[in-house]
Amino acid sequence: MKQDKVAGLIGLATKAGKTADGEFCTEREVKSGKAALVIVAGDASDNTKKKFQNMCDFYKVPIYFYKDKDTLGHAMGKEFRASLAILDQGFAGSIKKYMEDARQSGRE
Repeated sequence: MKQDKVAGLIGLATKAGKTADGEFCTEREVKSGKAALVIVAGDASDNTKKKFQNMCDFYKVPIYFYKDKDTLGHAMGKEFRASLAILDQGFAGSIKKYMEDARQSGRE
């Protein structure tokens, strides 16, 4: 399934030092212009989702909602995470491609 590729890419980006996770770090990277993509857990609070959606709209950073906090954290080899920023255009492009494919095939 394509979503597993997303988790794999998040893991690779993390190992390469190309992610920032947690609300504060994700926000900092978006505002500094370093974030190429933001991923927020599907089970994050409505407040968190709205905050990042608005911030990403304003700073023109693509944002995707992905599975849940456990899956997101696990992909990074950490405890649960509600949000993360991908700081590399290459990784961001690949993740976006898989996210779009999943969205279009209705397997979000």
